[in-house]
Amino acid sequence: MIVARPAGFWIRVVAAIVDLAVFWLTKLTLGVLVARVFRVDLESALGLRSSLAACTVLFAALYLIVLHALEGQTIGKLVVGVRVLGTGDVPPPIGVSVLRFFAYLVSLMPFGLGFAMAGLRTDRRALHDLIAGTRVERVPPVASPSTVRTVPLEPAPPA
Repeated sequence: MIVARPAGFWIRVVAAIVDLAVFWLTKLTLGVLVARVFRVDLESALGLRSSLAACTVLFAALYLIVLHALEGQTIGKLVVGVRVLGTGDVPPPIGVSVLRFFAYLVSLMPFGLGFAMAGLRTDRRALHDLIAGTRVERVPPVASPSTVRTVPLEPAPPA
């Protein structure tokens, strides 16, 4: 029997750093594309910089909502081996993922203490997890090929 282990604060921080790197890379890529297509310098084009920021925020929202609803894992969570679960052992439905995304804003106030709750509670749930009814757990290990016993095949009878 595999016992689920909640993901602690620091492993979630590492996953968030990886996801922030994905957002930064996306913003950088979009910025290069916009600068080349419109032949402008993004530093001097205030309207384009704000549009780029809005597109990056939209990407981050869709990234978090859709990936949590589909598999319970963003790229960062996949890298560190944790996943978001709703009721039961399945990823949260899309509505719960949307609620969880907006609950991130509540976790940020004041001073990010809602995120720090994951390090203080015994069940390791942050404020946005409590609001959305989700939990973040470590992905159970999968049997490696070296631990799987193989049975030799018998030779085929002569024809």
